This record gives sequence, structure tokens and C-alpha cells, in this order.
Amino acid sequence: MTTFAKTGFNALSYAAFRPTYPPQVFKTVLTYHRGPSSLLLDLGCGHGLISRELSPSFTRVLATDPSSSMITQATSSTPPSKYPNIECRQASAEDLSFIPDGTLDMVVAGQAAHWFDYSKVWPELGRKMRKGGTLAFWGYKDNTFVENPKATKILDHYCYGEETMGPYWEQPGRNILRDKYRDISPPEKEWEDVVRVEYEPGTEGKGSGEGEVLMSRRMKLGEVERYLRTFSAYHDWKAENGAERDILDRMFEEMVEGEPEWKAAGEKWRDVEVENEWGSVILMARKK
Repeated sequence: MTTFAKTGFNALSYAAFRPTYPPQVFKTVLTYHRGPSSLLLDLGCGHGLISRELSPSFTRVLATDPSSSMITQATSSTPPSKYPNIECRQASAEDLSFIPDGTLDMVVAGQAAHWFDYSKVWPELGRKMRKGGTLAFWGYKDNTFVENPKATKILDHYCYGEETMGPYWEQPGRNILRDKYRDISPPEKEWEDVVRVEYEPGTEGKGSGEGEVLMSRRMKLGEVERYLRTFSAYHDWKAENGAERDILDRMFEEMVEGEPEWKAAGEKWRDVEVENEWGSVILMARKK
């Protein structure tokens, strides 16, 4: 994903304001896994959150990311004194030549699998995974204000409208994520026991969507604002339109105006708490 590799991208802000994965995600993945747990590969590791969470369950963890700034952040957040079994390395999912064939017990990718070139990734994983090894890719798409459908509609417009941030998303990756990885299909000749755990948020309150809720969080609007500023589309919009009035400032002005409770808070609207849910997916498969 090219935006995260750019010099101006703030990996520290990404680590600070992105939502974390709930314990249920890791429990689901580890429950699915069978056999040895000697070597885990974390593709697109970002700041290393998944590697750190799963490290107690594996003898050795390889945390890889193509972005040098992300690996710098992951290394800083993953001290060897506390995580001696994690190795952080700059590398892409498309080139796993540094891993011996047939040695991976599990490969995971959180919020990264929609950027992979599968014409190269599937052959690589086919060589590097042991028989019975686990693949687990998961991701979350746009947050929904489940108690504020009007604000959600405005958010969607500013994220995906043709005259807002819509053209600044790197494609086809973003649409693959928005469609909850349905375009990512492990080749039947090499993978079996494919499982998909999905959730699509509703607009009638907490848990009103379809499927199993995995990603939800009550946040202050100020926290939501800082989270949205980590979007790659916002980063690229800002790079091209920096002289204009900030697009997220305009979006929040419109949302606050349209939500009476938010508007009533006046200048303290950033302290208003809102219920967020994210559309999400976990894709799991076993190597034949």
C-alpha cells in the first residue's frame, strides 16, 4: 500500500488512533488453528499489534511490512526484552524467499490482505506453509455511527463521494476491503476448510447489523476525528489540496449541524460520545 510507505506518513499516529482488535478475533483464529505452533508470519504487520498479541502462542514470530516507517514503529513498540521471540523485518507479502519452504505454521494479515498481489502471494504461501498450516486474514472497513444514521450518511459521502476523498483511495484494494474480502479466494487445489466470519453494521442501534459483531467501540467525536485523519485517502487528499480548508473539518461541521445532540454541545462537540461499529471479516483456510 503505497501511501503508508511515503515519507510524510505518520506511523505513530496510525498506531495511536486506529482501533484495536478485540480478544474474540485472536480467540477465533487460535481456535481454528491445528497442529504445531512453531513459526508465525504476520504480513503487513504495521506497528506490530498482532505479532505482540499472538507471540505467547508461537515459538517464533516474523513481523513483516513493506513500509520502513511501519517497521521502525513496530521495532520501537516491540522491545526484545519483552518480546524475545518476535523478529521485525521489512519485507513484502509477495517475496518470502527468506523463509524456508514448508516451515510456516500460520500466516496472518490484519487490515493488509486487500493490498496483496495474489498472483505472487498464493504461490509463495503454497511453498512456505506446512501441510495443515493456517491462513487467517482479517480486516475492518468503514466505521458506522449505529445510533446516528444521518451522520453516517454524511461520513460515507465525504469518504467516497467523487468530489471528496473518494478518488483518493487506492484501488482495487479499498473496494476489496469494503466487500469484506469476498474477492480473496484461497485456491481450492492448495487450501481447504475455508471459513468466513462477517459482520455488516446496522443503523438501528448497537448490534443491529448482520452477522457476528467483532469491532465496536464507544468513542468521543474527537477520537473519531483523529482516527479518520489516519485514512490513506485523507493523507493523499491533504497532500494534493493542502491549501484548501480541511475536508474533515468541513465534514464534521456538517455532521454536527445535522445531529441535534452534537450541535447542542457547542464548542465541546468533540467530547460527545458515539457508538461505533465496523463492518468486518475474518477469512481462514487450511493448507492441504
